[in-house]
Amino acid sequence: MDWCNKGHAAVITGGASGIGFAAARRFLADGMHVMIADRDTDMLAAAVEKLSKGTADSRVIGKACDVSQPEDLERLCNAAFNAFGAVHCLMNNAGIGVRSGMPWENAETWRTVMEVNLWGVIHGCQAFIPKMLESGVPGAVINTGSKQGITKPPGSYGYNLSKAGVVAYSECTAHALRQIDDCALSAHLLIPGFVYTGMIARFLPDMPPTAWTSEQTVDFMMRSLERGDFYILCPDNETPRNVDEKRIQWNADDIIRNRPALSRWHPDFEKAFADYMKD
Repeated sequence: MDWCNKGHAAVITGGASGIGFAAARRFLADGMHVMIADRDTDMLAAAVEKLSKGTADSRVIGKACDVSQPEDLERLCNAAFNAFGAVHCLMNNAGIGVRSGMPWENAETWRTVMEVNLWGVIHGCQAFIPKMLESGVPGAVINTGSKQGITKPPGSYGYNLSKAGVVAYSECTAHALRQIDDCALSAHLLIPGFVYTGMIARFLPDMPPTAWTSEQTVDFMMRSLERGDFYILCPDNETPRNVDEKRIQWNADDIIRNRPALSRWHPDFEKAFADYMKD
């Protein structure tokens, strides 16, 4: 990973907490400069203070940013290049988990989820990638997706749609970068497992034994990036990789076998799915 070197720079949206904060701490430990962005200015200031305590110099910068607003990402990009001269890692990590209701309800809530979770990634890539390519330095773009964007379990329909969009957008970004001769920039999709973040802590005050910490997730991410993985499919303390693989395969087979949509949760396929998972 030529981009993750001492003196290089990373920009992380949603960097004031959770996976973004853990990634910032890891990049700083590797000697990188880090700019974290978040729309919660109080959390942002606290995060910068915490991260700065572990550095020998001023290698941490915080910037208020609402990723749903493209002009905010443009300002963030300009600030990062002005501060660091180049950006070697962009981590589009900001996201929200808001229940949107049924597909035919709450249009404004659906729009809000899409603007942050999907358009935040698109805005980030469109602001940063041209300048990252122009600079010619080694770099990585890491977009935070979700397993819910792949298997799409019922209940959080709007969230599922937004994260399914992140999967598709990240795939086409990775492909498009491969078409550029001698391109030093790559794209990657982070797919966390069950991670105990502030979003989860609102509902579960104590960390469940099944969950991973943000630090475990980032450690796994870095090992995957060292291998050059595009799909960074993270396990947790409950779901090993082979279980994820089977669930993903079942979901894909819905199309191939012409089963009902989301057949894993269809009463007519309950036994078939259970038997499939036993195998």
